[in-house]
Amino acid sequence: MNLKDIAREAGVSAVTVSNVINGNHHKVSQETIERVMKIIEEHDYRPNAMARSLASKKSRIIAVVIPNLSDDDDFASSPYYAHMLSHLEKYIRSRGYYMMTRCVGACGEVVSLFSTWNVDGIVFLGPYDKEEDAILAKLKVPMVFVDSYNTRKDIANVGIDDHKGGYLMGRYLIGLGHREIAFVTPKMEESGVIRSRYEGFVEACKEQNVPFTGENVFIASTFYEEGVRVGKQIPFDKKKFTAVAAMSDLLAFGVMKGLHLTGVRIPEDISVIGFDGLPECDYAYPQLTSISQNIVEKANRAGELLFQMVEDSKDVAANIILDVELKDGDSVAPMKTGV
Repeated sequence: MNLKDIAREAGVSAVTVSNVINGNHHKVSQETIERVMKIIEEHDYRPNAMARSLASKKSRIIAVVIPNLSDDDDFASSPYYAHMLSHLEKYIRSRGYYMMTRCVGACGEVVSLFSTWNVDGIVFLGPYDKEEDAILAKLKVPMVFVDSYNTRKDIANVGIDDHKGGYLMGRYLIGLGHREIAFVTPKMEESGVIRSRYEGFVEACKEQNVPFTGENVFIASTFYEEGVRVGKQIPFDKKKFTAVAAMSDLLAFGVMKGLHLTGVRIPEDISVIGFDGLPECDYAYPQLTSISQNIVEKANRAGELLFQMVEDSKDVAANIILDVELKDGDSVAPMKTGV
């Protein structure tokens, strides 16, 4: 069976059959769709994917770009990326498309690739502002950014209230009596996710007159091993920290391991709080207290924005900022009286 055979048996044109197969159902009546699909099923017809792509001028492929990874890094080592990709793939698949993942050191590396590779849309996870401007100038394909802090009004972005998250971290720890708090973070850009969380945390400290200086900050890349390294250092610091605020759950897991290796009890000796609210927080011992973001909603909203552009062939400008909340675990405790 081919397209013309199916059209002849259904009593419709080959164009109508093509519309049914390619999901252009708004051009075809429900009765015709059912009749054509019944014939396709009876004859076990399998349309050629390449031919469909050429005919519709669509690849039905959505690219997801993961930045800041070297050739030696593995995105699967990040639970956050793993969950984001999982939910993005689920959404993209529900729309009848396929997901292609591309890991890069910097988002700008994909410009030459996607100038020649036929993808119907791109989701960028965590790009830098300066990269976005170059990407937008050179790529003419529907794009959605996740966690962008670009001030441009003509892009589609989905993020979270990072400033509020940092603020909640500080207020929670300070409210429990902690005043010597270590802040574990990757290097901060002039703007972006980490900078915003840091500024929220500092605001909470200022409100409560809690001293916070550069001596409270420990720089660590967002890898478990880096958290372990810092966790081993903190108990021996001259400031005698009673709590640690880590800018990701993955860093917090590493810090907890490092503290355990030095004989520190959590939360009896030092409290630890993370950021992301990953399901893995429940697997840690003790269960990790964290600032929780809704990753499922984040992925779905990014997908919705992208498919508005892909399927409606129009530009969409939006800056969707999702809320965060405290996810209480067992890794934070009030300061002991007299400490």
